[in-house]
Amino acid sequence: MDNHHFMFLGAHISAAGSLANAPKNGASLGCEAIQFFSRPPQGGKPKPVSDEDAASFQTAMRDHGVKRAYIHAPYFINLASSENRIRHGSVAVLREELERGSQLGAAGMMFHPGSSKNVGRKEGERLVIDGLDRIMEGYGGSCQLLIEISAGAGMVMGDTFEALAMFLDGARRGSEIGICFDTQHAFASGYDITTKKGLDETLETFNALVGLDRLVASHCNDSKVGLGEHKDRHEHLGEGKMGLRAFELFVTCPKLQHLDLILETPMDEKREEDMRLLKSFRL
Repeated sequence: MDNHHFMFLGAHISAAGSLANAPKNGASLGCEAIQFFSRPPQGGKPKPVSDEDAASFQTAMRDHGVKRAYIHAPYFINLASSENRIRHGSVAVLREELERGSQLGAAGMMFHPGSSKNVGRKEGERLVIDGLDRIMEGYGGSCQLLIEISAGAGMVMGDTFEALAMFLDGARRGSEIGICFDTQHAFASGYDITTKKGLDETLETFNALVGLDRLVASHCNDSKVGLGEHKDRHEHLGEGKMGLRAFELFVTCPKLQHLDLILETPMDEKREEDMRLLKSFRL
């Protein structure tokens, strides 16, 4: 795991039509890193990644100067479901996405663990750890599994640093699994990262429980909802309840220079300004 690279900035972009379109679409926004869905996010069978697909993707990455790629898992994943079928399906899809990511040369694949609303928190935690074990069993690829911090609505798993630490400590190959931070999800979960003091304290807590070396990437999103409101609602940088200063602090924080930062702000014409702002803050 390379923890000493330069901070690359990018966004979640469309890979519609062909995975090789993703680097081109990212470059048109000024991305150095991209995140995309490698399969339909709402469900459905993905087209297999052929050797040709992988080669054309990697050529497009080079041609468009995009340095790092991440895959976002589809939305229907739930490792803590009360239904066997959903849990087994989630494990199979996540493993498949890791293998697809390895074929494409993606650095990581981030996912949300799911919700334990039908099984209760304790059982949900056990099911997530069991799911992580099954995803990683026999896996030898290069694409790293990344658990994303949740905004924590209802019985969503992984909305606290304690929960993330429990997953990593509990899974047999947990030392190989990384974390994807999300500024909006953390803020909505009650971590105030909008001041220097708040960010420092949050990162100290994260380091004590999980370890900053486990942080690989972060989604950079402002929040439509207030601190601790537990809703997943992204907003353009500086237009939400977090404010621009929060992102300047985040991008310039000495402890976070090894992260890649990915915008997941609304996909409209204001994203170019989000990208420009992130770059203007970079050290």
